[in-house]
Amino acid sequence: MSYNLDKFKAGLKELNIVLDQNQTEQFLNYYEMLIQWNKVMNLTGITEFDQVVEKHFLDSLCLVKSVDLTKKYRILDLGTGAGFPGIPLKIAFPDMEIVLMDSLNKRIRFLNEVIQTLGLTEISAVHGRAEEMAKKAEYRENFDICVSRAVANLSSLAEYCIPFVKKDGMFLSYKSGEADSEILQAKHAIFLLGGKIGDIVKYRIPGTDMNRSLVKIYKVKNTPKAYPRKAGTPSKNPLK
Repeated sequence: MSYNLDKFKAGLKELNIVLDQNQTEQFLNYYEMLIQWNKVMNLTGITEFDQVVEKHFLDSLCLVKSVDLTKKYRILDLGTGAGFPGIPLKIAFPDMEIVLMDSLNKRIRFLNEVIQTLGLTEISAVHGRAEEMAKKAEYRENFDICVSRAVANLSSLAEYCIPFVKKDGMFLSYKSGEADSEILQAKHAIFLLGGKIGDIVKYRIPGTDMNRSLVKIYKVKNTPKAYPRKAGTPSKNPLK
């Protein structure tokens, strides 16, 4: 099947990202797998090609606005869902080591199929809840960067994500353009978890009028062992 790649190419150019032919084909194969699997399980409500390009692929890649992705980082994509932002980041920056984590096993099956079909290396998909996985030695404070596009309150997200980040690493949260009050409300929770709010990068997804924020949180000290709290608590009762 052929696709009009004009929007994708224009967006990549705006982000200063250059893909070779193989990487472009990996994105197209990923799109086709997403649509195919979406027929039998709920992966995304966005299925039209240009919309997926803008709202999933380019939005995921906007991480370049906040961090230099030419460096080799170990990245955790928490609550990855259908693989965003982790898989677009891995395709565009193949030197990254990425772990995709999600609490739904059927999504992990999809992601493993994507990884295998696209021939991606140094990337794995792991099934588990953040509250439990963050207690395991092989994951806790083991990543340079944790990213999340998950839709949740920043206080809750911080409790899920910051425990995975090494001291001197970063948690990067994708948020809507109007996140200022949410960021302010999460400040004390972030402090309790060993984090400190850094830059907040505001941008528009290339080729659209959709405003977004990337919140950069630095890990300045180790997270106390009490966090994250037991399963479900960070969402139901966010830290104040």
